[in-house]
Amino acid sequence: MADITRLVETPGSEMHDVWVAGGKMLAVSLGAVICMSLTGLITARVGASFSQRLRSLEFARVESFGPAEMNRFSTASLITRSTNDITQIQMFMTMGLMLLLQSPIMAVWAVFKIAGKGFEWTVATGVAVVILLAAVAVLMAMVMPKFKAMQALTDNINRVARENLTGLRVVRAYNAERYQERKFDHANDELTGTQLFTNRAMSVMMPLMNTVMNGLMLAVYWIGAYLINAAGLMDKLTLFSNMVVFSSYSVQVIMSFLMMSMVFVLWPRADVSAKRILEVLDTKPTVTDGERAEGDRDEAGNELRGEVEFRDVSFTYPDSREPMLEHVSFKAERGQTVAFIGSTGSGKSTLVNLVPRFYDATEGQVLVDGVDVRDYTLTSLRDRIGYVPQRSVMFKGTVASNVAYGDKTAVTDSGNESTLKTGNAVTDSGVVDAADISKPDEAGVKAACDVAQATEFVEKMPRGIDSDIAQGGSNVSGGQKQRLSIARAVWRHPEILVFDDSFSALDFRTDREVRDALARECADSTKLIVAQRIGTIMNADQIIVLDDGRVVGHGTHRELLETCDVYRQIAESQLSESELAA
Repeated sequence: MADITRLVETPGSEMHDVWVAGGKMLAVSLGAVICMSLTGLITARVGASFSQRLRSLEFARVESFGPAEMNRFSTASLITRSTNDITQIQMFMTMGLMLLLQSPIMAVWAVFKIAGKGFEWTVATGVAVVILLAAVAVLMAMVMPKFKAMQALTDNINRVARENLTGLRVVRAYNAERYQERKFDHANDELTGTQLFTNRAMSVMMPLMNTVMNGLMLAVYWIGAYLINAAGLMDKLTLFSNMVVFSSYSVQVIMSFLMMSMVFVLWPRADVSAKRILEVLDTKPTVTDGERAEGDRDEAGNELRGEVEFRDVSFTYPDSREPMLEHVSFKAERGQTVAFIGSTGSGKSTLVNLVPRFYDATEGQVLVDGVDVRDYTLTSLRDRIGYVPQRSVMFKGTVASNVAYGDKTAVTDSGNESTLKTGNAVTDSGVVDAADISKPDEAGVKAACDVAQATEFVEKMPRGIDSDIAQGGSNVSGGQKQRLSIARAVWRHPEILVFDDSFSALDFRTDREVRDALARECADSTKLIVAQRIGTIMNADQIIVLDDGRVVGHGTHRELLETCDVYRQIAESQLSESELAA
């Protein structure tokens, strides 16, 4: 540009020389376009790869969480952290990497090129930069707290929307649509108001940057006009050339800070999002892996299988002062059926949840096959257990994929082993391809359905065990979901079967048929049953009666009728006199 200015102002200059200098400028501009395109591709790739890895790390960490950690974060917050927060970081990396590297290089290079061209112009540029930095600092101080609040408000609106969607039937049944709309509007207004404040505050930045940049241009020309007017005839051309060059480079300096200001627009939200994600990644599960994979052996040297023992076990929830269980002791031998009964809140579900280590006992020991459950690796411990929760959980897939859920490996056509989860295979390359999954053993699935008395309705479905199950099992009834959950536990052929009030959704006839089938087909498995109905547990080998977390009765049905007042009261409320006498 300086060469072109001199050539234009010097009499007798050749047009060819102007074209050569202009051609060099065009070549450099073309090179800049190519470099910027390549830089954009690289930063987009880096940002997408980083967010992919971050999502995987966060998902893996959440999978290791127990109920205590889940209650700390809430489902709505974890969903926001794994979606919206990671998107904010990806946007920052994609644009920020390019701008944070490019801007300082442009600024330093421009300053280097104009150094010594004019003290007055340099002072004007410095003043403009100070004004920009001060404005950015003030804006950041204003909006950073609001950006932090915005993420929490996003969690809140996600929670309200999720509650409304999952509880839609109850909302409609109670005509509570307007109430839910008001709740959502309140959360929406809070989030909108915060977003408007931050957007309005940040919108000041661009006009401010343009004002400073235009003001600097005016200052450069005003100073240049003053210097040229005061200079001699020979120096006027040099000063004019320097002014043109300085105006171009000073704009580059301001543009560099303008680009960095764009980073500051993205940085506050990305910073808050990064802290929220790190909060998840840095959370250590309270239930950790042990080192053992095998149980103890009996006196004959045979490995113990299916033996469960509670030794003076007490348990208190993390956020509670009162213990939920106190000094519980019993032993279940292999193949025995041990039942737990008591009033609501007596600690029945809490007790059986200590076996697969959803929580760890506060005091005492829970032993499986003669080994404290805390000494096992979580994988080896839970491989021994078939668990049926109170609320049946169905995954999107087929009847077969739900019953055979948790299969160790599925071998793809390429020979790679991949984890089988709800009918999806994840290969080493990260590609999910349902066509590559080896089908579960059809005979095994049907046998498990027979035990759970699910065959009756499964055979009536369009494609039998290959029929589709909708997300959450919305296309099957509560009792059908319960039976499929029982089939899932039976399919594993576990040493220990845990039924956490799993028969409550079944009618009496189906309840009896399932229990008879379990006694016949799973005779070698130890069965721990939480129940509300006396009829479900009358024939158990041991019945443990809980009241306020304490064992108040332990024995068979007949023994407890004679020795335990709490059990007798429950029995009398459910059974007729003839049934009690029988």
